[in-house]
Amino acid sequence: MKVHYNQDEDILMIELNNKKIDDAYEAENMIVHVSENREPVLLEIFKGSQLLKDTIIKLPKKVIQSILPSSFPSFAQKTK
Repeated sequence: MKVHYNQDEDILMIELNNKKIDDAYEAENMIVHVSENREPVLLEIFKGSQLLKDTIIKLPKKVIQSILPSSFPSFAQKTK
């Protein structure tokens, strides 16, 4: 799995596998790209920063500190 965040577009992209993309479906706040067998391959999540903030706040502080580099202290501070 690969994760990429496009700050300019505020899109969080999660590549679930490297299968060839055959089609895509748009949901409320994302696009799901699927293989020929309709298996999810790539998720494009709109307003990715909000999803990250909402998710990070709910994680225990020790988990946040183990995943996030020290360059993101603002997320860690919000969980205190």
